[in-house]
Amino acid sequence: MATNPGYEFTQAEKHYDEAQTDEEKLKALEEMIRTMPGHKSAEALRANLRSRYKRIKLEMVEKKKRGKQTNRQTIKKGDMQAVLVGLTNAGKSSILKILTNANPKIASYGFTTQEPEIGILYYQTCPIQIIDLPAIGAETFETGIINTADTILVVIEKIHEISEIEKVLEKAKGKRIIIFNKIDLYDEQTKRKIQETLRTKRYNFALISCKTREGIEELKEKIFKSFSKIRVYTKQPGKQADPDPIIMNPGAIVEDAAKIIFKGRLDVIKRIRIWGPSSKFGGQEVGIKHELKDKDTLEFQTR
Repeated sequence: MATNPGYEFTQAEKHYDEAQTDEEKLKALEEMIRTMPGHKSAEALRANLRSRYKRIKLEMVEKKKRGKQTNRQTIKKGDMQAVLVGLTNAGKSSILKILTNANPKIASYGFTTQEPEIGILYYQTCPIQIIDLPAIGAETFETGIINTADTILVVIEKIHEISEIEKVLEKAKGKRIIIFNKIDLYDEQTKRKIQETLRTKRYNFALISCKTREGIEELKEKIFKSFSKIRVYTKQPGKQADPDPIIMNPGAIVEDAAKIIFKGRLDVIKRIRIWGPSSKFGGQEVGIKHELKDKDTLEFQTR
């Protein structure tokens, strides 16, 4: 302790002792260095404070490196993956929570999300992986996941934010959905103006409110449709269809579904019947080359 350190230094030292994070410690150390006595007897203390500051900075860099390595190793890409991208306090974590089974930390202060949060959106039993990334500008923000994701969910509160977010999406190949969040803050006339502006710019968009749930179901449907997949249900003779569909690409035929179900053993199939959009009537008997459509139901009779 320096001789006659002064009130400001003493308060900063108290904040340092009570600090819970590295960021809080650094802020307190900066204040201690700024307000410490300038006389020669305090030189040893000044050197000690600067040494502590440098050490914490280095530790933060190492933690950041380890965090990035861990994220790359642990996030396994799902069959359908969407990422939430936006500026701080746009409400990405609230959207993740309302769409999925995740329970992320939600706070009013900036840069709450420090590492990717993962949740699963079950849209009509189809599992869709949703990842909430740290906000653009956060120390832990990186574009690796964005560039490989199937769908980019661009979360905004103002239309002008789109151009700023676009700067980090230059290498992203996924389809984009603009999510105008916190729409409950606007009256109906303003909502119509926002819709018209986004429609004029030819964006695929959804206006939502996590508070009132306005637009949430529409958003779920848009997310699913962005993957250009079809759902094919299966059933056994005399039984109800399995509620969990097979997820397939458009243009898939009965043979593709059969290979998944029977692990390539097509010789065991005796008869195939189909219900749904691709059938002329319910229970139509079809061949192995019949093209499937979204929400078809297949029944295989085996030998």
